[in-house]
Amino acid sequence: MRRLAGLLVVPLLLLSSVACGSDDKASDSASMKNGLPAITAGEKFGQKPTLAKGEGDPPKELKVNVVSEGKGQEIKKGDAIQVNYLGQSWDSTKPFDNSFDRKQPFDLTLGAGQVIKGWDQGLEGQKVGSRVELGIPPELGYGAQGQGDIKPNATLVFVVDILKATTIPTSAKGTEVAQDNTDLPKVGTNTDGKAPTVTFPKQADPPKKLVSNYVIEGTGPALTDKDSVVVQYQAFLWAGGKRFDSTYDTGKTQTFPLGQVTLKGLKDGLVGKKVGSRVLLVIPPDQAFGAKEQQGIPKNSTLVFAVDLLTKV
Repeated sequence: MRRLAGLLVVPLLLLSSVACGSDDKASDSASMKNGLPAITAGEKFGQKPTLAKGEGDPPKELKVNVVSEGKGQEIKKGDAIQVNYLGQSWDSTKPFDNSFDRKQPFDLTLGAGQVIKGWDQGLEGQKVGSRVELGIPPELGYGAQGQGDIKPNATLVFVVDILKATTIPTSAKGTEVAQDNTDLPKVGTNTDGKAPTVTFPKQADPPKKLVSNYVIEGTGPALTDKDSVVVQYQAFLWAGGKRFDSTYDTGKTQTFPLGQVTLKGLKDGLVGKKVGSRVLLVIPPDQAFGAKEQQGIPKNSTLVFAVDLLTKV
């Protein structure tokens, strides 16, 4: 949900919307290692690192130091990856964000523009199990505008632990399930990676309760509310069948940490469904946005989603 992501999922990360900064103080040492601030404590993979303050002029181009190399697969554009990270400005001794304190790794699709360019470029080709330090110049970070506590034209330093990587399928795949209820939208069953058709009934009132039906039933594990799932989806208003959002339009998947999904019907409709499936969701207003208009979505709207559950991360 490119346009509605902020309404559906609680933002976790600085990289798209800066989260709360850490109160931990990094070492005031000016020591450097390989042209980037040294990790003065917590150097091992999995440990929360402490970074020294940058010394001298920051790098003009992206700089990548492999602190420790893992033995897993090399990650590539389009992979769903999970990481822990700590971020700090070059001229600061205080991290502006980190996932270690939240005990909540961050999920993203590499190269999908979900994060700053320095991440997409600096992590590509690294191995799962690696700890990487990134020195990111402003043009690959937040540029002249800055972001939250990050000042304009700031050079950023990140320590990133690469926990997992998964190659993302292009489509749902499994057994087609009969769509016999003529009072519900019918979703196409193509598996070529293109957006499936969604045909609305000509004369039918929207259901009063949440509908969560398989269109294609996959063979993967059932999702729990602790999982993050990579999806392709289309979203429609029941009234008039107007499509208001789609990942297919951008060619980029979306990752939903289900525990952070704020739209009740979306979360409840996906939990329990199998990875690899295509699911039809019809979400009544009381489990959608209710009596409030949201970004052009009229109040009391019934929403319809066709969602491919591509992989779990």
